Amino acid sequence: MEYKDYYDILGVKRDAPQDEIKRAYRRLARKYHPDISKEQGAEAKFKDIGEAYEVLKDPEKRAAYDKFGANWKEGQEFKPPPNWDAGFEFSGAGYTGADTSGFSDFFEELFGHAKFSRGGQRTSTFRMQGENQHAKIVIRLEDAYHGSKQTVTLSRAKVDEQGRVTTVPHSLHITIPKGITEGQHIRLEGQGMPGIGGGPNGDLFLEIAFAEHPLFHVEGRDINYTLPITPWEAALGATVTVPTLGGNVDLKIPPGSQGGKKLRLKGRGLSSAKKKGDQYVTLRIVVPEAKTEEQKNLYREMAEKMGINPRK
Repeated sequence: MEYKDYYDILGVKRDAPQDEIKRAYRRLARKYHPDISKEQGAEAKFKDIGEAYEVLKDPEKRAAYDKFGANWKEGQEFKPPPNWDAGFEFSGAGYTGADTSGFSDFFEELFGHAKFSRGGQRTSTFRMQGENQHAKIVIRLEDAYHGSKQTVTLSRAKVDEQGRVTTVPHSLHITIPKGITEGQHIRLEGQGMPGIGGGPNGDLFLEIAFAEHPLFHVEGRDINYTLPITPWEAALGATVTVPTLGGNVDLKIPPGSQGGKKLRLKGRGLSSAKKKGDQYVTLRIVVPEAKTEEQKNLYREMAEKMGINPRK
């Protein structure tokens, strides 16, 4: 996927104020409008201009885009960093309410995900509920397993007196429910945008993402762990200590186990009051290196006496 330099497309500097962004868009949109322009490729250029403006006109999307954009150039091969959008607040229906059917894959990957109702529904002539906000937070797997109380700091975009986009910290005290899974949301009532005409505030929805863990990876509610074992533990069976998010447990390895075999630790996954997860342990047989002649002879003796052909 190619990186899109929206500032370059509109011909403005990265610190351009919002009114300059608007003027550049209007000028270029008139120049390349397919009904007016006779230039070759005008329609594609017009779509690029609209896409760039959709991001840069919105302080929230612009602030998030600026987070990593300075390190990339137009046309470079690009892959968004994991959870690149964590900690930024976005208003309304996910990241954008625009018709994105003509926009690039780059835009769709970053901003094209509609996830929430917009809020802001008019309740009377002069009274309106504030828009809902959306943000992603990254937590430790241990916090999801045990549940926790913590303070998170988000970045809320605003436009300063010079029309430039800045971010201000927005700290919140939140409760992480026990057994929450990746992709689930925590709703903070009244923490969204202010209402209009005395209307109630919108809500803030926090999407949960997990930080990379050195031992485990997650699939839904289930925890996966790869356990290295010796050939003799696999052949003869053994009791081995295995780490879990709730502490170490003893796991019995059946005799004759093969590499890749999965063993289940019931209830050791992400479990809430109503839903249970398990931990799955995948066996990985580690073959010792024969460094001495005595060790090599031991392998030769095994080859002679065991008589196995694993490819047959």
